[in-house]
Amino acid sequence: MHIIKEFGLVQVYTGEGKGKTTAALGLAVRAVGHGFRVHMIQFMKGRCYAGELSVANKLAPLFTISQFGRGCKIASLIRQGYKKCTGCGDCFVKDRGPQKEDLEHAQLGLQEALDFMKGNACDILILDEIGNALRYKLVTVKQVIDLIKIKPPNMELVLTGRGIPEEICELADLVTEMKAAKHPFKKGVSSRRGIEY
Repeated sequence: MHIIKEFGLVQVYTGEGKGKTTAALGLAVRAVGHGFRVHMIQFMKGRCYAGELSVANKLAPLFTISQFGRGCKIASLIRQGYKKCTGCGDCFVKDRGPQKEDLEHAQLGLQEALDFMKGNACDILILDEIGNALRYKLVTVKQVIDLIKIKPPNMELVLTGRGIPEEICELADLVTEMKAAKHPFKKGVSSRRGIEY
């Protein structure tokens, strides 16, 4: 049976509000439901405890995720439900700025994106948190624009993250900006298992 594919656009989910990765994951699950192949490359996330990793294991080989970032030292305990994310920031680039390993991880993620494009290895390619990788100068705007330009015509490309630069948004076919109108963090509610991770 031949499935009609109408892919080939570039989508951007950006803005200060919550829900960018969640929107991309929703799109991924919908596409897998139609038998399409989705690959998500997560920048600045590594060996983490996010629920989407378990979903990808259950939906493989149609849905796969690669992570290119620092790991969390208590990820296995969080994944098992024994601990909660404390927001320590060890797994993320924070005030101390990016380190050499962060740059190496991001460049490996870009290389994987390039490999998937050259091999036409999926129908939808999601570059999750590419906005943060750009903000911390782990990848350049030119590198992302070059990826967009060599994208196979039948591959959907989704970019997520805060502060996606205007030059990239101009090349996109769809740009959704998440606006932060209200957030429970301001009431002291920390990240919740199954909701934020």
